[in-house]
Amino acid sequence: MIADPNLELPAQSGDDVAPPAADRPRNFSRLPAEVIREAVVAVASGLAAALLLRTLLHWQGFMSTAVVWYLTAMAVLSVLIRSSRGGLAATDRLVTTAIWSVGALACGILAWLLAFVVLKGIGKISLSFFVEDLGTTSALDEGGGMRHALIGTIEQVGIATIISVPIAVMTAVYLNEVKGRLSPIVRFIVDAMSGLPSVVAGLLVFSLWILTLGQGFSGFACSLALVVLMLPTVTRTSEEILRTVPGHLREASLALGGSRWRTVSRVVLPTARAGLLTAVILGIARATGETAPAILTTFGSSTTNTNPFSEPQANLPLTVYQLIRSGNKVQLERAYAGAFVLILLVLVAFAAARIISTRSERRLGKR
Repeated sequence: MIADPNLELPAQSGDDVAPPAADRPRNFSRLPAEVIREAVVAVASGLAAALLLRTLLHWQGFMSTAVVWYLTAMAVLSVLIRSSRGGLAATDRLVTTAIWSVGALACGILAWLLAFVVLKGIGKISLSFFVEDLGTTSALDEGGGMRHALIGTIEQVGIATIISVPIAVMTAVYLNEVKGRLSPIVRFIVDAMSGLPSVVAGLLVFSLWILTLGQGFSGFACSLALVVLMLPTVTRTSEEILRTVPGHLREASLALGGSRWRTVSRVVLPTARAGLLTAVILGIARATGETAPAILTTFGSSTTNTNPFSEPQANLPLTVYQLIRSGNKVQLERAYAGAFVLILLVLVAFAAARIISTRSERRLGKR
């Protein structure tokens, strides 16, 4: 008997069998027409109910109308789905809609803040903004710039990075690689420092460095406060990065006769180099926008001070805070321009951290 060559035989391997329809992942890129109709009816019903209540009760605020609109739309959506597909499908759709709504709200608020600051501050950005300070510019005069604040920010964050990064990385190595007897205590202290308010870090440095030791206001004092804030961020992120290093690399190094320190320095740290750089960038972004420590430690200045170890020194967050309190139109424009530059610096830092982290995960996956 000769088999028909055109006859399709059933797949013998379990991997070739298509999964049941219930186990297939749902494609959210193409919504069914029924789902779209239910959403449109729910949104329209919620809007009508909110406008009706606004008219009858004489509401004046937008927030109350938006809340009633959202809650009514969710209730109508629940009734529509429950009547057609049951309570389980209604619960699933409500939870999914709530999650997407919260995400959209958070993204909308962030976009509104960014757009507001950019539109207010981008018109003041010019070459003089980066090469001049406010030492010879009055509150009512045009011109002037943020050179003194930019220099102060670079120096203060740079000193804080130089001090905190080695301590944080060594602490992460101790917690993940050495795992000594003090590991629980050290991890508890790091966790406690993660929730420390920035003003407490400023008060700590102000009490010990300025009042007790009498060193006075300076950029270095602000750097010490930023160290307190950067340490837990860099430590926790570095520890998580070290956990991603495969254990067989350590085992191979130890099997070849390498000591624990040689394994850490020659195998673990080079493998996690890109991730550790991401941790450092996240710590820098964390410290760049802090205002409270600067108020208590560096005091601020309208002139350029390139020596962070002597005399008060300005930085971008503190300068923006001082300008925004003046209430003067010209000063407000300068404050918005400084806030725009500050947000730009933080966004660049976070974007760089994300890019480095993604490349590190790809390289580690290939290895």
